[in-house]
Amino acid sequence: MIEIKNLKKVYNGAIVVNVPALQINNGESIGLVGNNGAGKTTLFRMILDLIRPESGEVLSKGENVAGGESWKSYTASYLDEGFLIDYLTPEEYLYFIGGLHGQNKAQVDEKLAGLAEFFNGEIIKKGKYIRDLSKGNQCKVGVGACLLQQPELLMLDEPFANIDPSTQFRLKNILKDQNKNHGVTTIVSSHDLNHVTDVCDRILLMEKGVVIKDIATSSSTLSELEEYFGVGQNTSTFTVDKEEKH
Repeated sequence: MIEIKNLKKVYNGAIVVNVPALQINNGESIGLVGNNGAGKTTLFRMILDLIRPESGEVLSKGENVAGGESWKSYTASYLDEGFLIDYLTPEEYLYFIGGLHGQNKAQVDEKLAGLAEFFNGEIIKKGKYIRDLSKGNQCKVGVGACLLQQPELLMLDEPFANIDPSTQFRLKNILKDQNKNHGVTTIVSSHDLNHVTDVCDRILLMEKGVVIKDIATSSSTLSELEEYFGVGQNTSTFTVDKEEKH
């Protein structure tokens, strides 16, 4: 579904993303991990054509996302609260997003009913603007808007960071359901290694803009990642090679 070729991004003379080749296949669940400054969010933003690379390209179903249009119809993403329209109420925003995808109010209401447990009575009909919600509840609105779109590709950047443990559990179940039962390709970045190894079947480890490890999730992946981040880059647990499941 996603193919990256010779992708490079430079800020202030420093290379922040350098990915010569990467393939994400249809129906995969991908976890992107790395320390702050590893290039995860920059990579997300180039996949979504929010920023342009110095060189290389990102292809979605064979279409270059830079200047392309058709990929937008099947891609949903939430990176941060900047994706929201904060002067709207959650209902107004969700109806707006639904309308962009040809859904009327009744159809949106039906889909929102299925998200009632995830929203946990904190989002709908509370008389608040999005700007007045907590970051955790803003995240719920953003994820809910993504799910309204019934995407083929779902991208979430640090979705577990600001939500409470109960919502984290519900979100993990949603992501698993979208991937396993609906065939949605999911790409999730997270600093929480427990969550990302639980949700994702394939882990991409980034350091200094480079994908240094690409592995299929196994029973030992969590402990290996914990060792890597605990010991540092000199650990022998990870080397710059690939152990892909394909």
